[in-house]
Amino acid sequence: MIRKYKAEDTIALEAVWRAATQIAHPFLNEVFVEQEADMLRRVYLPHSETWVVEYEGSPVGFIALTGDEIGGLFLDPAYHGKGLGRAMVDHAIALKGSMWLEVFEKNLASRRFYDSYGFVEISRSIHDATGEAMLKVVFTEPIE
Repeated sequence: MIRKYKAEDTIALEAVWRAATQIAHPFLNEVFVEQEADMLRRVYLPHSETWVVEYEGSPVGFIALTGDEIGGLFLDPAYHGKGLGRAMVDHAIALKGSMWLEVFEKNLASRRFYDSYGFVEISRSIHDATGEAMLKVVFTEPIE
C-alpha cells in the first residue's frame, strides 16, 4: 500500500533511510550523513510531497517528490526485490508524468534500478557538499 506521509512516520522512515544509506552510500562521511539525517527529519519528509510504502502494515520505504523531481527514494534493504521500489516510482509517474532525479555515480545499486526502469542519463555534475560525481537521469513517458 502506498499512502501519504504522516508526521508519525518520521522515526520509522529515518530508520529506513539510514539502513538504505549504509548500503547505497558507504562513500559518504559520517558528518555529512548526520547533517542529511537532520535535514530528512526537519525539511525533506515534511516539506516534500512524500509517499510511504507499507508492507504488512509497517512503513518500509518512501519517495519524496518536489514537482517533477524525485528528491529521494529509499527502501529498507530487507524489502529489496519485492517490487516496492518500482511501485513507488510507478505511483510518482502516475501522479506527475515525466520525472527526473540525481543519483551519485558510485551508488551502483540505485543506478541499476533506475536504468532497468528506463531512466536515461542526461548530464553529470559534482555534488558541492561531498565532491562526488552525480548523474542527472530522466524518465519520459512515451507519447501515445
